[in-house]
Amino acid sequence: MASKKLQIWLPLILSLIMVIGMIIGFQLRDKSINNNFWASGKKSSVQEVMDLVNSKYVDNVKTDSIDQIIIEQFLSNLDPHSVYIPATNLKEVNEELMGKFEGIGVEFRMFNDTMNIVNIIKDGPSEKAGIMIGDEIIKVNDSIQLAGKKIGTDNIRKHLRGLEGSSVKVSILRNGVMKDITITRGTIPVSSIDAAYLIEPTVGYVRINKFAENTYREFMNNLENLQKQGMQKLILDLRENGGGLLNEAINMADEFLDGNKLIVYTEGIHSPRKEYHCERDGLFEKGALVVLVDETSASASEVLAGALQDWDRATIIGRRTFGKGLVQLQYSLSDGSAVRLTIARYFTPLGRNIQKSYSNGKEKYEEELLNRYHDGELIKQDSSKLQGTPFKTPKGHIVYGGGGITPDIFIPYDTSNMSINNLKLYKKDVLSNFVYNLFRQQSDFFRSFKNTNELTQKFNLSESVWQQFKSFAKKDSVVLDNVKPKEKFELLQHIQALMARQIFRNEGYFEVMNKYDDAIQKALGSLK
Repeated sequence: MASKKLQIWLPLILSLIMVIGMIIGFQLRDKSINNNFWASGKKSSVQEVMDLVNSKYVDNVKTDSIDQIIIEQFLSNLDPHSVYIPATNLKEVNEELMGKFEGIGVEFRMFNDTMNIVNIIKDGPSEKAGIMIGDEIIKVNDSIQLAGKKIGTDNIRKHLRGLEGSSVKVSILRNGVMKDITITRGTIPVSSIDAAYLIEPTVGYVRINKFAENTYREFMNNLENLQKQGMQKLILDLRENGGGLLNEAINMADEFLDGNKLIVYTEGIHSPRKEYHCERDGLFEKGALVVLVDETSASASEVLAGALQDWDRATIIGRRTFGKGLVQLQYSLSDGSAVRLTIARYFTPLGRNIQKSYSNGKEKYEEELLNRYHDGELIKQDSSKLQGTPFKTPKGHIVYGGGGITPDIFIPYDTSNMSINNLKLYKKDVLSNFVYNLFRQQSDFFRSFKNTNELTQKFNLSESVWQQFKSFAKKDSVVLDNVKPKEKFELLQHIQALMARQIFRNEGYFEVMNKYDDAIQKALGSLK
């Protein structure tokens, strides 16, 4: 009934979306020229309709929800990256870019409707309180039951997260014994750097998962540390990096480019051209550099890769990047919500706008990556479509804009992971669950490893491990009787890497996976 009532008056409001855009535009301006915007006393059509609904409509109406519907509908017709963020979601969204959150510092997974601690942040609140890997959290604050219920992970986080300095009491089950532990919440850093190590004696490897507030500082600390260890060449891995803060990428580019070279410029109808140049001597202006990208590398990742490619500073290896060349700024609204509004386009030093088309709507825009797979672009280099106007770099290389950064060296997408069995394994999280259970069963054995080299030697890709995994997967209705040898080997590789993550966190995972990674091997070859 409520839905039918909504259908009666909502079209009246939606028909005036263009007018409400004026209101939004007024709210988003940093400084208003005229603070008395409605001083004329004349109401807009939108205001008139809202007054009619409030004073004449048959039932009470929650106008806040109507405002959200109008704003979201309006923004969706602008571009795919202008979005409305409700007040209830704003803190969590901002934490992603801040590179930190307030909580207890654990990684958990649900097994048989019970929350299991699978990893603990080093020196974090939970470790200090005595929480251990393998603990099962049964209750929170005596009254909130977590075990035996199908409770979502978002609800669990809501109960465990809280302001720094506040306390939460958890009831845990450890080796069959119940125990109460009080944890004082703290600020938990979320690193932008997944891994930074010497992959060969003079070759460094750094993988960045996003560009947050602390990314540049973290990168510099790791870069200096690698140089002290003898690094002369660098592989910078931006695969699966969806972007983030533009200034962090600009600061990083400055460490690779010399002089006062242009890094990027932004421009929009209401945003005059703004150029970003190198401002200081960089820490790595001369050493050989490779940048790895793929179809999910976007935004700030493309700014960095594009600048280095335009100045012939790096070899770009991988697959064509996502193609996001729009700049957003976040504006706060009076009710505590916010809008991330596209205010400009960014352009690489040569003038390339790498934004792919969104003229066919948001749905088609989001399907574009899937179309690349179906069209064969991710698999065959000959199928990669060069986009837009050609540009020539200082050394005469031809590069293109209008649809992402096209790499100098192509690496095809590995389709072996697309088998039905593999998809079931990943969907049900069977690999991670197997590794966690194996770690708990033989924790003393796995904790004895000092590094990933020792892990790969002693926890090798044996038939015994495969048979254990087959039995475990069968319990989740995944039968692995007719797996091809190549697929079997890759699954065992992944198990080995996940065990490295269980023991040595993300860096351990990438140290193991990189040994089998075609793009890494191609990068190492290009640096010789």
